[in-house]
Amino acid sequence: VQLQASGGGLVQAGGSLRLSCAASGRTFGSYSMGWFRQAPGKEREFVAAIDKNGYSTDYQDSVKGRFTVSRDNAKNTVLLQMSSLKPEDTAAYYCARTRRTLMTREARLYDSWGQGTLVTVSS
Repeated sequence: VQLQASGGGLVQAGGSLRLSCAASGRTFGSYSMGWFRQAPGKEREFVAAIDKNGYSTDYQDSVKGRFTVSRDNAKNTVLLQMSSLKPEDTAAYYCARTRRTLMTREARLYDSWGQGTLVTVSS
């Protein structure tokens, strides 16, 4: 599967952005999806995940209540709505697919990755 992330940009603290990840292939709805981010000089970290049907979600504690992950299997798309953005949210954001049907926070269990979209939050 090929993943294409988009929607990043420059936003002031407190603002919002919506990231989109478009997937190719016919099996999109069979697997859980995740969002990760990597800030300059830091390791890649888990942000959010959603199960194959969109019924269950999981979030890193620092984004709970501010970020919402969703998916549209008919359109092969997963979204990350980000609100109340903070400068510490600045990072390259990546969408990824795991072949697991259950959600996971483990990056090593994701086998397909998008190219990343840069989010910059100014103070």
